[in-house]
Amino acid sequence: MQFVTFTDQAGQRIGVLDRAALTIVDLAAAAPELPRSLLELIRLGEEGVLRAAQAAKSRLGRLPLSAVRLDAPIPRPAKNIFCVGKNYREHAKEFHSSGFDSSAGADAVPEDPIIFTKSPTAVTGPGQPIPAHLDPTRSVDYEGELAVVIGMGGRGIAKERAFDHVWGYTIVNDVTARTLQQRHKQWFLGKSIDGFCPMGPALVTRDEVPEVGKLRLTTRVNGELRQDALVADLIFDIPCLIETLSRTMTLEPGDIIATGTPVGVGIGFQPPKYLAKGDIVAVAIEPIGVLENPVA
Repeated sequence: MQFVTFTDQAGQRIGVLDRAALTIVDLAAAAPELPRSLLELIRLGEEGVLRAAQAAKSRLGRLPLSAVRLDAPIPRPAKNIFCVGKNYREHAKEFHSSGFDSSAGADAVPEDPIIFTKSPTAVTGPGQPIPAHLDPTRSVDYEGELAVVIGMGGRGIAKERAFDHVWGYTIVNDVTARTLQQRHKQWFLGKSIDGFCPMGPALVTRDEVPEVGKLRLTTRVNGELRQDALVADLIFDIPCLIETLSRTMTLEPGDIIATGTPVGVGIGFQPPKYLAKGDIVAVAIEPIGVLENPVA
């Protein structure tokens, strides 16, 4: 199923998206006993999904997609978003040669996952402006990524069991102020400016994606194709990332892991192609959809 968080005149709530019919089943109307946020629904585990699936068959609460505003599926994550640097081989090389790589080490391709985080306050929804004007260095770049949302929590999760802990998938744009990323060495400040983590448009349950490696990610800026890669090209795949993170900390329901961006980011060009006011960035992964945001 495809879950969304949306807002209309009655406020913000969650629903099940029918992309073919361009409608949303408002779960607050179809199943008022269910939680009003996806984070709380995820915490119910499989029971929550089954109850939502039953409610989605109802005629109650069906709204046209055009009548609502889609928000980030998880508008305010409970924790920082886990991110992975240099996780596509060709992007690792382009970033290493760009002059902005402050991760040290002589090797362009990392031997182990590079983990950093983004603040929850960076999250914004589809269609919302990316506030490039908040970056004083005027070096705003895009990074289209597949994001994994944890369902069943745990610590010490083995690769072989990793997908048992995946609730679903969404898209994030790991927007970055490149000069701040380089200047402060650790990437957190350059990644966590308010509004620098567009997310959405939907959160798709794991069963909708039987072979995650076959997903294709594309990023376009003003219609120009900049990034195009298969998730199978990840250096460290999803089971490896889950095992790595859970080796040192407990993963919890609703935790978000952005898996990394492929080659084609703005700093990979000479001169760099930074985002400017009026640009439109569109990151697409089917069956999740298109995450499109203007730049302000």
